[in-house]
Amino acid sequence: MRDASSTMVPVAAFPSRSDAELAQSALTAAGIQSEVVADDAGGAYPFDLSGAARLLVDEADAEDATAILSGRPGAEREGQR
Repeated sequence: MRDASSTMVPVAAFPSRSDAELAQSALTAAGIQSEVVADDAGGAYPFDLSGAARLLVDEADAEDATAILSGRPGAEREGQR
């Protein structure tokens, strides 16, 4: 569970909510909580009105999340939560 006082930071931007949600599933599988932020009327529109759907993670998980999303070998977290 994420600490309410922690800071969420963007780790990636995607052209659509569905692309961001796909990346979010990779983070979830690695035990990293994340949030998708998109200006698409909660998914009602098939496109993002602001130009990108952003994927946010806790600041403490940003480095691990970036490694996982980049697909670097060995990027999986050793001690899953």
